[in-house]
Amino acid sequence: MADLDDELDRYLNYLIVEKGLAKQTVEAYSRDVGRFLAFVMKNGASGFSDIDTPLILKHLISLRNQGLSARSRARSLVALRGFFRFAFQEGRIPHDPSQMVDLPKSTMKLPDVLSVEDVSRILDAPDPKTPRGCRDAAMLEMLYAAGLRVSELVGLGLADVNTEVGLVRVLGKGSRERLVPIGRYAREKVDLYLKTARPLLAKGRMSAFLFLGPGGKPLTRQGFWKCLKRYALKAGIQRPIKPHTFRHSFASHLLEGGADLRAVQTMLGHADISTTQIYTHVTRDRLKKLHEKYHPRG
Repeated sequence: MADLDDELDRYLNYLIVEKGLAKQTVEAYSRDVGRFLAFVMKNGASGFSDIDTPLILKHLISLRNQGLSARSRARSLVALRGFFRFAFQEGRIPHDPSQMVDLPKSTMKLPDVLSVEDVSRILDAPDPKTPRGCRDAAMLEMLYAAGLRVSELVGLGLADVNTEVGLVRVLGKGSRERLVPIGRYAREKVDLYLKTARPLLAKGRMSAFLFLGPGGKPLTRQGFWKCLKRYALKAGIQRPIKPHTFRHSFASHLLEGGADLRAVQTMLGHADISTTQIYTHVTRDRLKKLHEKYHPRG
């Protein structure tokens, strides 16, 4: 069993050093793989040579019998697939026994998603003739154009957005950086905000942040949330709308249009494609082309 524990340590080190995954993600992988190794030890396995596809299936059945949800079992299998794929690529096993195991079907509901028409009404709600309205219009467009988390949106710096080439640099979870294309609508509204509204909101103060609130300070998550609620009501949408609803809508609209799942995963900044798969029943230029082709406001 010591050999398998050593393999787990190598894998976790790979996730941290090579993949740069967040601490919480690595801890989750460690728990899932560690639980599997404890299971195979109870079933008489002492090394990789004793582990085969039926044993992995037996483990998943055991998790189901323990009451774990389909989503939790799928996450566990994703961790095991990564573990065995790493061992295979390192030449430690002759084949990957997890390849033939399918992900458990999940009964998880589709995230709350707005229609393209509802999104358009909200995006058109701010008054661009006022400084705050111009700022809010740019923020809403950016939120939808790049599928950002609200913390990523309010944390954007002036240097993070290049409207000339249509790219935004995002610092996501686990300090992972990604580049996301933005379309013509977002570029135009951000440019207008930078030229007209931001200097007025800054009130002579220097700030590296892109979007400013009262007194030239960075706008907070709570401040933006209030703005979004107000514009949703103005657009005639009665149900609760959260900033994350726009992120869900971004992903769903791209996938419904035919975008590649892994490209959407890259734009969202998901470490695992299983996270992106809740929206379904690379290179920088490729991502830009996909965004322009499939995004409703690209």
